[in-house]
Amino acid sequence: MAAVITAFAKNFLGDAPRWYKIAIVAFLVANPLLAVTAGPFAAGWALVAEFIFTLAMALTCYPLQPGGLLAIEAIVIGLVAPDEVYAEATHNFSVILLLMFMVAGIYFLRDLLLTVFTKLLVGIRSKLLLSLTFCAVAAVLSAFLDALTVIAVIIAVAVGFYGVYHRYASERGHEDDHDHGDDRGVADEHRADLERFRAFLRSLLMHAAVGTALGGVATLVGEPQNLLIGNTVGWGFLDFLVEVAPVSIPVVIAGLLLCVLLERLRWFGYGAVLPASVGKVMQAWDRRSAEQRTPRVTARLIMQGITAVLLVVALAFHLAEVGLVGLGVIVVATAFTGVTDEHAIGSAFREALPFTALLVTFFAVVAVIHAQGLFTPIIEWALGIDGQGRLLALFGATGVLSAISDNVFVATVYITEIAKAAAAGQLTQLQFEHLAVAVNVGTNIPSVATPNGQAAFLFLLTSGIAPLIRLGYVRMLWMALPYTIVLTMVALGAVVVFF
Repeated sequence: MAAVITAFAKNFLGDAPRWYKIAIVAFLVANPLLAVTAGPFAAGWALVAEFIFTLAMALTCYPLQPGGLLAIEAIVIGLVAPDEVYAEATHNFSVILLLMFMVAGIYFLRDLLLTVFTKLLVGIRSKLLLSLTFCAVAAVLSAFLDALTVIAVIIAVAVGFYGVYHRYASERGHEDDHDHGDDRGVADEHRADLERFRAFLRSLLMHAAVGTALGGVATLVGEPQNLLIGNTVGWGFLDFLVEVAPVSIPVVIAGLLLCVLLERLRWFGYGAVLPASVGKVMQAWDRRSAEQRTPRVTARLIMQGITAVLLVVALAFHLAEVGLVGLGVIVVATAFTGVTDEHAIGSAFREALPFTALLVTFFAVVAVIHAQGLFTPIIEWALGIDGQGRLLALFGATGVLSAISDNVFVATVYITEIAKAAAAGQLTQLQFEHLAVAVNVGTNIPSVATPNGQAAFLFLLTSGIAPLIRLGYVRMLWMALPYTIVLTMVALGAVVVFF
């Protein structure tokens, strides 16, 4: 019997450390007791803190299992009803579709992406210029495309770069089977360069992730909450662009300047340059790829390029839901590049589906926040302040709450309450519009502080590239910190000056 109990203990959360398993069990035991003694409101906040803990320990144990257990328990002890979780998931169905199909669609464009970005990596020798390029391109794309799609492209490129060098460092041939998550085969003379290459990729990815927030705040289609806010106020695309511009333009300029400064000063984990040995490997890989490019490979790259153009057009003009566009990419990219095997197609979904399941679990936690009114006291406090103080309070409240919760949910709650106040005659139309700008900026900019606030950041944290380049929750917090401080201060200053 003792052996069976030991086996159960070892099986629980697999290879996670013993202290971590004990912590999760303690959470599961404490939550029902807390709900009975202190009430569901306190238990709800405890659940939010515990879920954030599982995200912080993402490199120790994937958050789906421990976070999922906490979400299931929340339903069992009555913090939220299953129908409310379902309603929250269906409300975000477009995001679920996006993750299921768009990320998989990007997988079938990886040859083209790796070829193009390798040209950039080889051609742009300056790390500062390369970082600025990644940040600026991510910002421009995110102003018109979904941030998750943009970050999925960057992740696919980073995985490709890492795989090329890791195979070389492990002294494996191009046709050999290779697991680039296993460092045991890496030759000793390449280990130092591999660590420097990881630092190089970490900084590029974080610059790009912040870039998605810089562009996402500026336009009606940049983030899902922007569209919600714009529709509530009655703004079209140009209206939204003009109304938010007094804040978004200074924020974008400050973000790009900070990117340059961080690379120059090498603070907060930035500034790592591409090791010379890695550059040579990339150049050799680029030459070899060009020399071995058969007519069939060339045709595949051309078709992937055409598919990429169709993708950008479809997303820019919003011809369909993003997830459905992603499904179209899968169909076109596979049909015209010779990928018809079921298993080959299935491999594209390995990256997306675990995160999709995690995001639905996250929606369950958001449903608890809604059901227990965890944000209600903060909402009432912010709306109860008069004059410009209310504007600043809304900016601060939405920023703080978006850093620990879903920013779309926070924006929905606040813009709904503001719209009710405007309809009741408590606000003028100008005050309504100014408060809408504050909510939009508050849910977009301060939320870069943690992976919880931005879906693109959370996707990066839980993606396959994160453990490869040692990008954990705490490191993401540290690398995002200068951006959080500077961009929040600039946004707040712009709100004060212009509104």
